[in-house]
Amino acid sequence: MQIREGPARRPAPSAAGALRSPMSAMMLAMFATMASFYVAGRLWQDAQNRVYLIKELDRRTGQGQSAISVDDTLKVVACRQQGKRLTSLEMELAAAKHGGFVGKYSSETNTTHFKKKPLIFIGIMTSFGRKNYRDAVRKSWLPTGSMLKKLEEEKGIIVRFIIGRSANQGDTFDREIDDENRSTKDFFILDDHIESDEELPMKTKSFFANAAETFDAAFYAKVNDDIYINVDTLSAMLKTHLDKPRAYIGCMKSGEVFSESTHKWYEPDWWKFGDGKSYFQHASGEMLVISRAIAQFISINRSVLRTYAHDDVSIGSWMIGLAVKHVNEAKLCCSSWPSGAMCSAL
Repeated sequence: MQIREGPARRPAPSAAGALRSPMSAMMLAMFATMASFYVAGRLWQDAQNRVYLIKELDRRTGQGQSAISVDDTLKVVACRQQGKRLTSLEMELAAAKHGGFVGKYSSETNTTHFKKKPLIFIGIMTSFGRKNYRDAVRKSWLPTGSMLKKLEEEKGIIVRFIIGRSANQGDTFDREIDDENRSTKDFFILDDHIESDEELPMKTKSFFANAAETFDAAFYAKVNDDIYINVDTLSAMLKTHLDKPRAYIGCMKSGEVFSESTHKWYEPDWWKFGDGKSYFQHASGEMLVISRAIAQFISINRSVLRTYAHDDVSIGSWMIGLAVKHVNEAKLCCSSWPSGAMCSAL
């Protein structure tokens, strides 16, 4: 007897689904896990990149390498200085309270003890072996002792002789200046500068930089130690320029550039001044004045500011690329004596 075989039985649909279900769930779980790791990794990487960029920006800003403007840089410096002052005052207040001090505020007390911002810091450029010139200045227009202090407190005019250190630190030259300063207290010694006639442009740059960091004055003046100054006339003139945040004031001139190495005013970089061999307009080096913002700019950028053979030309070159106000003040032409002059050669 032949037995017929019917068609092969197929698993019920429900049974096939039951077989595929565990595999699908596992694949979905693995895919979800991998996706979660990928997303978490990207988020972590993005967070690390943001942290790195923030730290890099802070580092560059702190080192003066950012692309912010000069004005913004000055604001940052001012904020840092204010922060340091506030911290110092808080420490002094805490120490005073610890000692039993109890403060009493009144408008009268505040007016009496309020220390106003100095109008100008005048730096008199001097050097070793020129004590006779310094004494002549002290006898003519620079007060000494308590009168020097009175000039600072009442008129906001600070005056100091500017000098560097000897190449042989602590030698006779240094000791003589230190002894003279202990007696007169009218020196501003540049410990970071080696005194040399050939390095006057570098000395002038160091003076402005250090003066801006030490004295919060509205203006800074550079003057030679053989110049007489009428401080009252100078003060009155400067007050008319307080509305100019970037003022460069002096007896403006140009002049010939000398390429002969034997000439007294030889300029090694003479070729940079074109075929005409004439300097750009700049203030005479006998006496010139700059505002605080410019002095701060010099302080911040001292390491990259180029100097030439002469200090007045060097300062003038720094002004060319800045948005400063050149003020040609004939009364600061010290070699002559115009009406109402503020300075003259002694």
